[in-house]
Amino acid sequence: MSGTQFKILIADDNPQGAELLEAYLAETDYLVKTAGDGEQTLKLVSDWNPDLILLDIMMPRMSGFEVCKRLRGNPQTKPIPVIMVTALDQHADVERAVDAGTDDFISKPIKQNELLLRINALLKARHATTDLDRTLNYLEALQQNGVTTPAC
Repeated sequence: MSGTQFKILIADDNPQGAELLEAYLAETDYLVKTAGDGEQTLKLVSDWNPDLILLDIMMPRMSGFEVCKRLRGNPQTKPIPVIMVTALDQHADVERAVDAGTDDFISKPIKQNELLLRINALLKARHATTDLDRTLNYLEALQQNGVTTPAC
């Protein structure tokens, strides 16, 4: 992962909440952008293609649940890791977030160390998956061109 500058989108309608998350990420090498509602989040995801999304659940114009469902329903955005960040902490809310397709769930108040550990873990997993996909595509292309690959 060294040398890679990851892009993180913070989606939160509460300016103080977004500023806190930005402050937590300020000591990292991540590029950060913010969105203030669900529709703006989807637009920024389409335009900017972030590597990870920190997604508030309770937002105007479209909830985080709906945003996550739409991201998971689109082949282009499906692989982007999503961490739902919310004041909601009931078991039913966690279940609904999982059903919407979130990769992780953090309840407020957020601890900086916990947030950074979870972000790093999801980014490492995404990076590994991307590398694996690239390798598999390369091997498939070799086989289609008649090049044999050694058995593992």
